Amino acid sequence: MEKKKIDRINELGRIAKERELTPEETEERQALREEYIKFFRATLRGEGKK
Repeated sequence: MEKKKIDRINELGRIAKERELTPEETEERQALREEYIKFFRATLRGEGKK
């Protein structure tokens, strides 16, 4: 998974601690999290690509 995407997940997490996320930000964060989880699971199985 691209570092840029991981950084965005972290950025949205920091924003969420300061204020409520907009519906668009919430949707983006969920999509990025799902992509990260898929990547993580594939990596554990040895199928992931860096």
